[in-house]
Amino acid sequence: MPDDASLSRTRLARLIADGHVTLNGAVATDPKARVAAGDIVEIAVPMAEDSHIGPESIPLTVVHEDDDLIVIDKPAGMVVHPAPGSPSGTLVNALLAHCGDDLSGVGGMKRPGIVHRIDKDTSGLLVVAKSDRAHHGLAAQFEKHTVARQYVAVVYGVPDANDPRLRGMPGVSFEPGNILKITTQLARHKTDRQRQAVLFQGGRHAVTRARVAQAFGTPPVLSLVECCLETGRTHQIRVHMAHAGHALVGDPTYGGRRKLARGAVSDAADTAVRTFPRQALHAQFLGFIHPVTGEELRFESEIPQDMADLIASLQS
Repeated sequence: MPDDASLSRTRLARLIADGHVTLNGAVATDPKARVAAGDIVEIAVPMAEDSHIGPESIPLTVVHEDDDLIVIDKPAGMVVHPAPGSPSGTLVNALLAHCGDDLSGVGGMKRPGIVHRIDKDTSGLLVVAKSDRAHHGLAAQFEKHTVARQYVAVVYGVPDANDPRLRGMPGVSFEPGNILKITTQLARHKTDRQRQAVLFQGGRHAVTRARVAQAFGTPPVLSLVECCLETGRTHQIRVHMAHAGHALVGDPTYGGRRKLARGAVSDAADTAVRTFPRQALHAQFLGFIHPVTGEELRFESEIPQDMADLIASLQS
């Protein structure tokens, strides 16, 4: 197949199953059929079909858009893709309305190509493909872990290489510059299907690095950390930081509700921490190579107001 056709093996198998491929003039029905020199294979790629997901006019913060992709600064509270618990009001619904006929089709359907996700209550940047060629190129970069992603989070405690509690903790190490490195396997929790669990056998390989940008309290009891993903697994930062004993403030799933030492921060800051309504996590930086033009793209998002207010209360 020519590269510019942007047809995956899965898509080709579907085209064969749907009768869109002929072998020497006869419809090919067996994807495992052998071919010989001189055989003529013809593929008739049908026009992209409309998505079964309905478009919804939902405001979006568009950071960048061209014919092949769009970069969105997602607000906290928005689900990326429709699911049984969130059938509407998602980013995909909003993109179908925003992009309209600009979607050339991903996998044979006029829909945005989701190549990575961020949690409903995490804010920040994500890139979405508008064409098959962009979808393939972006997916390959994510698979090779060449996409640069940096998050900021407010966590309990201050990760430090001198902390005796962290020495010898499975999967936890420190790199030069006091950079916390967490290397584990991650898989769905055995009993709570809404959670991910840290494993050391089985599951999927996951690596997170975190650097303390600022510590808060006297003595320090919270910190603003910058987290870089080498891999991108579900809930990766949230579960990794909790594993290291530094759960995210406001995280209802991984223990981000703790009582601070009396007097460590002001009463106003203590209240802001206790009442923060979501995990304090923001996808601040995103960098990748444009899958069509080859241009190096870099985007940065300002910390949203709720997190900015939380940080300001801790600084004061």
